[in-house]
Amino acid sequence: MSRWLLVAVTGSMLYAQEAPLRLTRIASGLRNPTDIQAAHDGSGRLFFVQQDGIIRVMRDGVLLAEPFLDIRDKTRAGGERGLLGLAFPPDFAAKGHFYVHYTDVRGDSVIARYRVRSPNADAADPSSETIVLTQRQPFPNHNGGQLAFGPDGWLYIGFGDGGSAGDPQNNAQNPRTWLGKMLRVDTESDPARYMIPATNPFASGAAALPEIWALGLRNPWRFSFDRETGDLWIADVGQNRVEEINFQPAWSRGGENYGWNLMEGSQCFQTGCRPGPDFVLPVHEYGRSEGISVTGGFVYRGARYPELRGMYIYGDYGSGRIWGLRRENDRWVNRLLLAAGRPISTFGEDEDGELYLADYLSGEIFALQGRPDTGAPPALVPSAVVNAASFQPGLVAGSLATIFGQRVTASDGVRAASRMPLPRMLDGVEVLVNGMRAPVLAVARLGNIEQINFQVPYEVHGLAVVSLTVRRNAVASEAVEAPLLAAQPGIFTTDGTRAIVVHHADHTLVTPERPLRAGELAYFYATGLGEVVQPPPSGAAAPSGPPRRALAPVRVTLGGVDCEVLFAGLAPGLVGVFQVNIRVPASAPRGNLELVVTAAEVSSPAARVPVN
Repeated sequence: MSRWLLVAVTGSMLYAQEAPLRLTRIASGLRNPTDIQAAHDGSGRLFFVQQDGIIRVMRDGVLLAEPFLDIRDKTRAGGERGLLGLAFPPDFAAKGHFYVHYTDVRGDSVIARYRVRSPNADAADPSSETIVLTQRQPFPNHNGGQLAFGPDGWLYIGFGDGGSAGDPQNNAQNPRTWLGKMLRVDTESDPARYMIPATNPFASGAAALPEIWALGLRNPWRFSFDRETGDLWIADVGQNRVEEINFQPAWSRGGENYGWNLMEGSQCFQTGCRPGPDFVLPVHEYGRSEGISVTGGFVYRGARYPELRGMYIYGDYGSGRIWGLRRENDRWVNRLLLAAGRPISTFGEDEDGELYLADYLSGEIFALQGRPDTGAPPALVPSAVVNAASFQPGLVAGSLATIFGQRVTASDGVRAASRMPLPRMLDGVEVLVNGMRAPVLAVARLGNIEQINFQVPYEVHGLAVVSLTVRRNAVASEAVEAPLLAAQPGIFTTDGTRAIVVHHADHTLVTPERPLRAGELAYFYATGLGEVVQPPPSGAAAPSGPPRRALAPVRVTLGGVDCEVLFAGLAPGLVGVFQVNIRVPASAPRGNLELVVTAAEVSSPAARVPVN
């Protein structure tokens, strides 16, 4: 979305205060825990991985005495070696197998499959091991250790650069080794061997090993997928200067190079390195005054603590600090949530999206807790269901709309969707239009004003009135009714008055310092212009071609003079937003002129634009 339009639609992103965080111990007596996982089989169990080769189970809040798996005879624990990771495949309840990542008695990395003794059993068969792949480790550190199934159903595996210091073998940039890489493999199609997904960036094996998904990593200690968006977060442990958080959007096709060992975070590690488009820089990094070894976490998607929702929560093993990282408009904002003072070896996520962490030295497991939701239902104002640009009452199918209310969200500031198509739930908030979940662009609370920006689904076209309900954490408001109109044009502005108009020549914003001129080509953004040719699915961004033109005739006047309308239709790459391309009339007067758009004989409120 255009940065100007984003400001108009979602406003500035500010937070009134830091989200509180506290820890509550739920288990103790573990030995050097390295991973926490849930099976997502409906049992509610948590699985705690110990570095010494044992996996233990917590069922119904009780830590069972008997191990789920004991492979102490296969691994050599100590330092950065041992049993390091656990992953359950999709539909684990039916499949009955799972995967572990450990270093064997020689110190080499092993990815292996095991089976449970019986369905829903709290014990696995240690003799059922099938080796999936192995990686020789030249040094005893930087083994990585994480593995996880992505939203695509494939297994992602993180390997460090092989160890020592500074990557002396230059493994991370070597496309012919798995070291310093993220792999993606298909382990579920054929039980006898893994397969290469056809969409892997190097699937042919010509440019790099076909298993490689991303490269340039030093020691990725914990990566995770956002369960709502599918985005991938990778925490990479630094050398001497910085710890880094890398972000890979769900739409990525892989092949990212995160820079090590030419770069450490956003800084050159080797003399003469040239940062450029070949490297993907971290979205956040911190120096030695904040910590010494990052431990990656999860984006919080639980329902209990709405102030944390959508925040990537991670920590540092050395300092024991816990932070929350969130994208706010076009920047990443990092906030200290808690100085826990504990050696955080791992985070975990249960079936409901609630988060946990492990204290490596004490062997304790803690639940992360924030401020709970009050549970009071949202309250909507019937007259405050409006056009997102003009704030005029009424809705238009396919266009952006805004709904105001109370108790709409428990989070201060603005939460904006970070992906296309738009999600049907954002920050735990849903909008139902005639019972249909609508795509949600943003949820906001700024002072006493609470609002949701959403797209009216195309599917309700043709109705005269629609019923709207807002649900927050599954708590529903009373329904309100709003008229559904054929057209209700509104022009997006920066402040309610100044139109967002862009010079076509260089795509810069029209300002008093650089006004429009007679004969110039320009375009502006609007909503509510009515039906279009071949509308995309609700929530999906409009394609760049063929153009989705408005069906109704569109007229534009500037200072009361008709403009030549070159195009009026859905704005490519945006949802529910129209782009109108015009030529400024030669006879247009000078000054701060009124801009009006009319569709289906319905005119928008006037916005202002400078013309010279």
